[in-house]
Amino acid sequence: MARVLVVGASVGGSIAARTLRAQGIDTILLERDLNYIKPCGGAVPPLAFSEYNLPDELIDRKVTIAVVASPHRTTEFPVASSRPTDHEFIAMVRREKFDRYIRQQAVDAGAELIEGKFTSMRVHTQGAQVTYEDKRQNAHTVEVDAVIGADGAYSSVAKSLGLERLPMAVAYQERIHLPPHAMAYWEKRAALYLGDDVSPDLYAWVFPKYDHVTAGIGAGAGKTQHARALLQNLKDKLRDQLGEGTSIRFEAHHLPMVPRKYLSYDRVALIGDAAGLVQATSGEGIYWAMKSAEMAARAIAGSIEHPVQAALRRDYDAQWWKRYRTTYTFLQMLQRFSYNSDIQREIFARMCEDPDVQRLTFDSYLAKHIEPAPWSVQIKITGHWLSTAAHELLSSRFGAPKRQAATASR
Repeated sequence: MARVLVVGASVGGSIAARTLRAQGIDTILLERDLNYIKPCGGAVPPLAFSEYNLPDELIDRKVTIAVVASPHRTTEFPVASSRPTDHEFIAMVRREKFDRYIRQQAVDAGAELIEGKFTSMRVHTQGAQVTYEDKRQNAHTVEVDAVIGADGAYSSVAKSLGLERLPMAVAYQERIHLPPHAMAYWEKRAALYLGDDVSPDLYAWVFPKYDHVTAGIGAGAGKTQHARALLQNLKDKLRDQLGEGTSIRFEAHHLPMVPRKYLSYDRVALIGDAAGLVQATSGEGIYWAMKSAEMAARAIAGSIEHPVQAALRRDYDAQWWKRYRTTYTFLQMLQRFSYNSDIQREIFARMCEDPDVQRLTFDSYLAKHIEPAPWSVQIKITGHWLSTAAHELLSSRFGAPKRQAATASR
């Protein structure tokens, strides 16, 4: 019977294993530490729940209000797309609960779950020989037809292929338990904060969970040593909303900032963070890990007799970029033009007041597809952007007084 090894049993690896079992492929799911809780903001589009048949019980909060705050402006607007449905929200999950559920689905489907550390891999013409260590540091070797690397930003599978490490950002967050009256403010809100004091090149955030919030910051390459200070600045800024909270735990993890040039190799496919499939603008990775896992698993199952590089790149890489290249290109451009200076941040926050921008934002987030706007809307948004940019540049050049924070809603 054909057999595939999936390295990493987080959300991506578990979806890959589940998909392989549905295709009748014998599957081993190797996880280094089954008690590990992956640090994560935990924002998931509702699309993931319908596509992968996941229950609403996994959702801690359904966010229906988005907040974007630049140094001098706060914009608040509803989570709403151009074609309203019953799923106009951002689902907030805890990874310890979310990942465990999907992993159990894979096991229930017949995947063999092993707790062990991947140590080496040798790909040959008939398959791949993989060595791992169990919790007692005993070495084991397995022969498989193919391998899926779902083992995160510092992927050992990618390293075994001789691939270079991708440029990384760090996400550093604190879980903060809030009393009920303070939690009420955050119940339906998720907030992004822009500014050199909280995130020089990305953004900071507050996301609500079951009985706490996560307050965190993103810092790009070369700035990770300032993560603790940036998080403290965020908490100082939000003293009124977070000051009564009690710290539960601090968490940190690295995020790849660019996709890998290739996702597939002879008998090996990389998914999620291991493939660099994180959105540069938002740091979003959960849905992309799930979707890349499904597509990679289907590609391997479809060519299991001979899963060579050419076949996998045709059925996985090419199909992935055919579907999502426009989305990644647009969001990479948005990151470069929105976060890197106070003028850009003010323009970005003001543009978020535009109902057309709000609608297009959530069309792309909720549906994971960028639908071209009508020419009339594109012209309107372009005109708004030009007038906003001119206003911010003039204000900066001539030292206009700081604006009061404004709230906008559709």
